[in-house]
Amino acid sequence: MEQPRSGELNWRLSAHPVTLLFFLGFRLGSLLMYLFGVLFIDSFVLVFILTLLLLSADFYYLKNIAGRRLVGLRWWNEVDTANGDSHWVFESSDPTTRTINATDKRFFWLSLYATPALWVGLAILAIVRLQSVIWLSLVAIALILTITNTVAFSRCDRFSQASTFASGAFATRIAGNLAGGVLGRLFR
Repeated sequence: MEQPRSGELNWRLSAHPVTLLFFLGFRLGSLLMYLFGVLFIDSFVLVFILTLLLLSADFYYLKNIAGRRLVGLRWWNEVDTANGDSHWVFESSDPTTRTINATDKRFFWLSLYATPALWVGLAILAIVRLQSVIWLSLVAIALILTITNTVAFSRCDRFSQASTFASGAFATRIAGNLAGGVLGRLFR
């Protein structure tokens, strides 16, 4: 029997299997609760509340726990009290002190982009089936929450790569200037 390789979509290869299972559980749970509710449950209020609770738990867990543990990224929103301007703050773990598990990374990014795509598909399905607007409102809430996390983590990842590159280039430039200055003084 072939041994699983690092980076495969196998939760047993995860460095943080409990975090990964909760992360995927909240994401899949909200989708399945919505689908189960649309197909089998007559109580819209029950489905709406349970789906909204799962979406909220997913948003919080992804933003504050799973992103940090699985890929070393975190983001939050700060408001300037002087003028009321809002801006996002991105944080990434130091790549020299922490290695990211390839399996965790694949699960994280695949799920991060697939979930909003599935909610878009459910929105299109709700429009085509001409369901009541109230069901579409639940899908809209799901899209807002999942797309917000997707955009934020994508920007956070770009920011961490740029800052790592920039700090490396900056350190190289400083080392070059110091070496040039020392060597220049020695040979004067």
